[in-house]
Amino acid sequence: MKFGTSGLRGLSVDLKGRASALYATAFGKYLLQTGKAQNGDVVLLGRDFRDSSPDISSNCAGALTALGFQVFDCGNVPTPALALYGLESGAACLMITGSHIPADRNGIKFYRPDGEIDKSDEAAITALAAEIDASGEAVVEAPGATEDREAVCRQLFFERNASLLPAGALSGLKIGVYQHSTVARDLLVDVLAHCGAEVTALGRSESFIPVDTEAVSDETIALMKRWATDHKFDAIVSTDGDGDRPLVADETGTPLRGDLLGLVAAGFLGAGTVVTPVTSNSGIEAAGSFAVTRTRVGSPFVISGMEGAVAAGRDHVMGFEANGGLLTATPFDINGKTVRALPTRDCFIPMLAILSLAAIRRQPLSAIAASYRLPFAAADRLENFPVETSAALMAHLRASDENLSAFLQPIGAVAAKSDIDGLRVTLGDGRIIHFRPSGNAPEMRCYVEAESEGAALHLLDAGLNRIRDWANAR
Repeated sequence: MKFGTSGLRGLSVDLKGRASALYATAFGKYLLQTGKAQNGDVVLLGRDFRDSSPDISSNCAGALTALGFQVFDCGNVPTPALALYGLESGAACLMITGSHIPADRNGIKFYRPDGEIDKSDEAAITALAAEIDASGEAVVEAPGATEDREAVCRQLFFERNASLLPAGALSGLKIGVYQHSTVARDLLVDVLAHCGAEVTALGRSESFIPVDTEAVSDETIALMKRWATDHKFDAIVSTDGDGDRPLVADETGTPLRGDLLGLVAAGFLGAGTVVTPVTSNSGIEAAGSFAVTRTRVGSPFVISGMEGAVAAGRDHVMGFEANGGLLTATPFDINGKTVRALPTRDCFIPMLAILSLAAIRRQPLSAIAASYRLPFAAADRLENFPVETSAALMAHLRASDENLSAFLQPIGAVAAKSDIDGLRVTLGDGRIIHFRPSGNAPEMRCYVEAESEGAALHLLDAGLNRIRDWANAR
């Protein structure tokens, strides 16, 4: 088991056993020991549609009940819906989800009563789990009693998002919703229809489909392009498995980048400060009137950056990740209403922001995207890439400037580098290439920027090939 960029991750077969009960017990004890919760308090549980999620959820419920907590089962709901319910009711939460990774893996996202856990919480929970395991202390692996609160959780989130736009704001737009196995699939249809759009549900699946909104598969893109042609949609929208990352495709079925969605949402909210990881587009600083803070990849780092901005006295503070997930650290006045801060990734505001902009401007999404004039960016990953190989490559590239220059020599000369998270290199001609091991899975990621789409894709292929060649030559 390992905490990655967002939550605990591991093999599904392991989490279905003692591991989930162990970490749920460690989390519960951490809440009690730190005074963040008391005996008898409520803990909320939610889960995605993976086959392993019900068993893991049941294990967690039993472990928490054994510690004296009441467990409210919120069922299959988006992670931001569960987090919002937790904030509104002052309850800790566990979301059973592996997000976008394949179904043979799963995970748990933990929330204190005041929001998402941070890196220090992760370290403390990990240490407690190790202590419990080493002591031989028994942990309950049997199901525990729960109360069904799915309808309450779902309705609260619907009301939040249904209030973001004026009545009929999306009238005239034809929108396809790629439902696959995301827990947000029905809420997406309900919210968009409430806002006046003509909505068509597509591709609903009863088996889990891993959709990565930051590296959309060729198969998914082909599906969306076919649907866009067949139905003449203005947009197709979807999310990852737990509904905290948006996927928006334009009228041709071409996905829009998540950091563009975040940038549009910053304008929609009237943000004063934007916190975003180093992997987000380098053109963001020049694209708005807000201050920008860059962080490492992962919602805990974005949240920490937002907390720093709030502590410095800034208001209208928000953040977003390159995958498009949006977080708010302060309340925002939207559509004449004050919308409370939700400092965890959310997919709905970015979607509604760009769709409402298209409706207001009466322009296709492709034209909206082009109007921001951001550098062309692309990203992809090498899957099933051993973690040890990723670590060895990064150690080699960091060991000396000579190693980095030799590695990139077939691609271009190194002009500057950043080591905030992975290695982000600016080449002599202004192109950018960024190598970063995934924090959640055995994957090596590559991000690039260039002056044209063709140049960006060429640079991406070259970067991935250099990684493969180095690994094969070991």
